Amino acid sequence: MNDYHTIEIYKNHLQHFSKDQLRHISAEGTWSIGQMYLHLIEVAFEYLENVEACSAASEEQKLGKTEAGEILYKRGGFPPIKIKLPADPENTPSNTKRKEELMQGLIQVEKRMRVWEEKVNVINPNFKVKHGGFGWLNAKEWFDLVDMHFRHHLRQKRELEEKICL
Repeated sequence: MNDYHTIEIYKNHLQHFSKDQLRHISAEGTWSIGQMYLHLIEVAFEYLENVEACSAASEEQKLGKTEAGEILYKRGGFPPIKIKLPADPENTPSNTKRKEELMQGLIQVEKRMRVWEEKVNVINPNFKVKHGGFGWLNAKEWFDLVDMHFRHHLRQKRELEEKICL
């Protein structure tokens, strides 16, 4: 069950950032707050697309999660560590989005989650889509991963906010 509390935290805090604060990069190799928000939105949409793919599947997948996936779901979230993505362009979110665009993205994520929140419990749990690090996940697991990912970035959000002196 997801109460959308974490997304509300992001929406509430987003309202207080200026354009310059959203785009401020405090050090080479780090993201701005706006880039982190965009990353969260884009990944949430990707995960929700995988929920939809699971619902449309017609063949059961007997393979399961990797060891990392088993640990993640047993914990109920990511460990409190920084995960560095390769410095590829596809892993670097745009730093040009306006506050209104990011807010609209969060609202759309929440709307799509509400569409799927009841449905994920009735989708065959053996209809799965593979995650690159966690193995084969079913619709409910992909859905839960959205909230886990938002919660994981709360610490990064606090760190970035401290660097812009809110």
